[in-house]
Amino acid sequence: MSEAGRVPSPATPVVVAAAAPEERKGKEPEREKLPPIVSAGAGATAGLDRGAKGQISTFSSFISAVSPKKEAAENRSSPAHLIFPNIKNVRDQPPVSLDVRQKQRISMDASSSEVKAPVLPECILPIQPKTMKDFQEDVEKVKSSGDWKAVHDFYLTTFDSFPELNAAFKKDATASFNTIEDSGINAKFVNAVYDTLINTPQDIQKTVLKGIINSLLREWKGPRTKDDLRAYFILLQNPQFNNTSTYVIYAHLLRQIATLVEADHHFLVHWFKKRYSRLSQKRFKQLVERLLQFISLRLFPAKPEEFPPITKCSWWIPSAAKVLALLNTANNLVHPPLIPYTDFYNSTLDHIDLMEEYHTWQNFGNSHRFSFCQYPFVISIAAKKIIIQRDSEQQMINIARQSLVDKVSRRQRPDMNMLFLNMKVRRTHLVSDSLDELTRKRADLKKKLKVTFVGEAGLDMGGLTKEWFLLLIRQIFHPDYGMFTYHKDSHCHWFSSFKCDNYSEFRLVGILMGLAVYNSITLDIRFPPCCYKKLLSPPIIPSDQNIPVGICSVTVDDLCQIMPELAHGLSELLSHEGNVEEDFYSTFQVFQEEFGIIKSYNLKPGGDKISVTNQNRKEYVQLYTDFLLNKSIYKQFAAFYYGFHSVCASNALMLLRPEEVEILVCGSPDLDMYALQRSTQYDGYAKTDLTIKYFWDVVLGFPLDLQKKLLHFTTGSDRVPVGGMADLNFKISKNETSTNWLPVAHTCFNQLCLPPYKSKKDLKQKLIIGISNSEGFGLE
Repeated sequence: MSEAGRVPSPATPVVVAAAAPEERKGKEPEREKLPPIVSAGAGATAGLDRGAKGQISTFSSFISAVSPKKEAAENRSSPAHLIFPNIKNVRDQPPVSLDVRQKQRISMDASSSEVKAPVLPECILPIQPKTMKDFQEDVEKVKSSGDWKAVHDFYLTTFDSFPELNAAFKKDATASFNTIEDSGINAKFVNAVYDTLINTPQDIQKTVLKGIINSLLREWKGPRTKDDLRAYFILLQNPQFNNTSTYVIYAHLLRQIATLVEADHHFLVHWFKKRYSRLSQKRFKQLVERLLQFISLRLFPAKPEEFPPITKCSWWIPSAAKVLALLNTANNLVHPPLIPYTDFYNSTLDHIDLMEEYHTWQNFGNSHRFSFCQYPFVISIAAKKIIIQRDSEQQMINIARQSLVDKVSRRQRPDMNMLFLNMKVRRTHLVSDSLDELTRKRADLKKKLKVTFVGEAGLDMGGLTKEWFLLLIRQIFHPDYGMFTYHKDSHCHWFSSFKCDNYSEFRLVGILMGLAVYNSITLDIRFPPCCYKKLLSPPIIPSDQNIPVGICSVTVDDLCQIMPELAHGLSELLSHEGNVEEDFYSTFQVFQEEFGIIKSYNLKPGGDKISVTNQNRKEYVQLYTDFLLNKSIYKQFAAFYYGFHSVCASNALMLLRPEEVEILVCGSPDLDMYALQRSTQYDGYAKTDLTIKYFWDVVLGFPLDLQKKLLHFTTGSDRVPVGGMADLNFKISKNETSTNWLPVAHTCFNQLCLPPYKSKKDLKQKLIIGISNSEGFGLE
């Protein structure tokens, strides 16, 4: 059975709720028109659904206000502390869809402004109590009079119910609810009201919280109207939910949002995208951080007595994770994103049992079991690396154990070498020997790698393996080798489109990248970001070999990362205001030089006879980009894809974004030289020696480009492993030679050999010469 057939596909972040049977029946035809939001399937909301009406009364039964004594004690420090002492009828959540993760890579950005949601019931709104100007005038009056009554009455009325909430903040009370791009909410007014709220007396803050409770109760019991979405949209932004004393209310708000149907989630996603792309991105980040903090404090509460027992509110974290998934989807729909994807990481998860989460995700993919692996965007790259490493180690152990059992069953003497992927290569035939070895030992790719250079003594303790990678990558990516083209404008390599009879060497490069991830080796490779997007298209090898691989949706932005000049020309074509057909005189063809011969390719049938016009230029640019990044290199990239996945085929890979795959392969570009200083080891020197003090004074004062050169000089790469500088095991050794000599580096061991220079000026001069003129294992 293939890998795709053997391992259950992982699920995506869960944002789609299961509609009640009667509700689903009436709405399903219209919902099918919607592009999917990142989802783990309709069943994913088990344990979060509202339940039958007979169960509703239990919701109100467990709301109670804090006792007067406790209330008086907290008046100065926090909002009203509201608790839910008896939470019943709670079920674990959620099941995982088996096939959504693959679809997600394609559909993540599919939501469009043209999405048409089912028409919801009309709601007659109350009259707007105050305008934004009225409210601000009332607040100004408080400063002189000290009388909060007018402001208190506004909050009391506004937060008493969903209709009042809508009436207060709706931009136009007569406007119809018919657009996914505009919530109809006066965002500035919402911001002003919330910014004022956190500075009001405690009785006003308690009034707001009690009003929210009443609103949620009525929404839980009654039928939903079209304006309820606006109310959820407004309430989610309430800064009072930063306080742990409000978490019980916050949890129920999150639960109600999490259990909305898919069409409603589409509205919320696009509203968040529109609302924060136009206004403050800082507020969007605060919204994300509030949810992450909610999850962290539920996992590791500072005061456990503040919350109900975890067994009685197991739906808290799944609800928060699903709402986070809505925000994550909104963030991914904006280009560039509102906030970096790393802002969704929850570092608290680095301290839980990650492998238990991973195994739950693998083993209970279609059952009522929650796992953070369903929401990989909240798991940091460091945590994902731990999962991948441990999963790799387990696979290595399993493969080695099976080899041992096979030997014993055949009554053969076990050999320790059978536990490793042993590579024996000649330096003079490095590529061909490596290709032969990897082809012959294909079944051993998931064993621990050990390298031996023929005719050389020595055991591989990690240095020979790294040297093998460095030498092989250096040779394969050399322009004269012809496999990859180096683009100076973008400083990256791309696949050569030249046709050949055998693409096995591209498979070798894929295997090398897979082995690097598998064996925690950082490679000095410069592929553009779209390469890693293609590498996850699809993220697991299809069981049907006829299904194309390595094909993904590409844009001019992707092309710009490789060929910026060409991308700029295509962008000018798209924005040209004159007659495209007469001014550019192009057809649906592309011309490429292959071994000195210019060849033409039609971008569509009969393309040589179809002129590019103002009407079809978008199609032309899309086909041109797709040809360069997908079709013209399909066989090369397919071999590369299969090589990589022959080593890394694992559900753990499914947790990664393309950017994270790049970091695992090449390391992070973010340098922290102070962290390197703290973790550096010394041989022959002490950190207090004058030469070492000179060295760090010079290095910490270097500009970024020289710091990168130093790192490349000593480690073979100017990037940092996922674990940070400490994972480099950087060492400075004393080189007992003349101080006229330049520093020497052993890249295989991340070691810098430094003569005992007598002055800072001399050290700086020699160091700059050494790191600026080195090329691989010698000088330029």
